[in-house]
Amino acid sequence: MNKEFIDVVTYEGVGYKPVIDFETWRVAILRYCEELEIQNLKTMQKHNESDEVFILLNGNCTLFVGGKGDAISEIDGMVMEPLHLYNIKQGVWHTHTLDKNATVLIVENQNTSDHNSPTKVLDEKQLEELHKIFNMNILSYTEGK
Repeated sequence: MNKEFIDVVTYEGVGYKPVIDFETWRVAILRYCEELEIQNLKTMQKHNESDEVFILLNGNCTLFVGGKGDAISEIDGMVMEPLHLYNIKQGVWHTHTLDKNATVLIVENQNTSDHNSPTKVLDEKQLEELHKIFNMNILSYTEGK
């Protein structure tokens, strides 16, 4: 195959890695890293200029949202299903936790960065809620299988 017609990219590392940028869009891969274990989550982020699409390729990932606006409000979460598209809307606070086998494909604006994506630290009450939702979702997900 002529390499000028197709790029083949893989990523086997840990954490987040943009793998393809083209004009206004980016495809990235998110894999397990310690900072994304449920007990290590401390923040939520929102993107002011872009929606962000998550697709679970394998493993387990739980997405959490914390509303819109300047402050994180009611926290909710869901266990992702493989090969479903989850579109986090522009301006929605969110975070995620992955297991060691997880690989998540992310599609976002190419210019998504810390400059246009503020992060907020979760307070103790919000952290407790995050853990409670995670435990309830994992329990109901595993019981449903």
